[in-house]
Amino acid sequence: MASISETGHAKNVANFQDLIAFVTGYGTSYSPNKAALKLPALNTLYTTSQSKLSDVTAKNTNFNNAVNARIKSFAGIRPLATRLVSALDATDATKEKLNNAKAFNKKLQGRRATASINPKDPNTPAPATISSSQQSYDQMIQHFAGLISVLSSEPSYTPNEIDLKIATLTAKQAELNARNSEVSTNYTAVSNARIDRNKTLYNTDTGLVDIAAEVKKYIKSVYGASSPEFAQVKAIEFKKERR
Repeated sequence: MASISETGHAKNVANFQDLIAFVTGYGTSYSPNKAALKLPALNTLYTTSQSKLSDVTAKNTNFNNAVNARIKSFAGIRPLATRLVSALDATDATKEKLNNAKAFNKKLQGRRATASINPKDPNTPAPATISSSQQSYDQMIQHFAGLISVLSSEPSYTPNEIDLKIATLTAKQAELNARNSEVSTNYTAVSNARIDRNKTLYNTDTGLVDIAAEVKKYIKSVYGASSPEFAQVKAIEFKKERR
């Protein structure tokens, strides 16, 4: 997990822009031999870094929207499952079949798929992992599917209520699967975007933070450790994340 926040990454990029501004002000006296330290390369690295930050933000928003849609889809599953058991109890179903339905309902009621995302804030950072939450939702879907299977096996289960009919329940199961898959897909996207951003900012030698450090060293070598030019840049802070 990164040791700095999403805001910390943005701060590194913003500080790099400040560093470039000072470099630009030095004019022709800033003339390193290393291509990666030249002003055009610095500007390119800044633009790329900004793009990587924006990509993480966009994909993070997509992930949070997917989480929120899943929360909404799953919201009524527990009370619906209880109603389904009651509806089955009002048929000619055997005691064994009713007990099977109750067992699936019990699992559904006990399985708490906790959401670590704030549904009201699309800027909430995606968690480092969704494995626990994802497994919880996966299991809820399986329990709901098991309950539908029991209901489908009972010939006398023919409710008049639209939301209790097998066709409606099957469609609901498909919706739950879709919302759950969307969370997984969007999590993968934001996770990969973070990796890509981190390579641009923190790769050894070529990352923004290491390049910034080299620029400072070059300025120190040209103007001297006690120069006003080096004083301008030495305090500009760049933090490298822990891998």
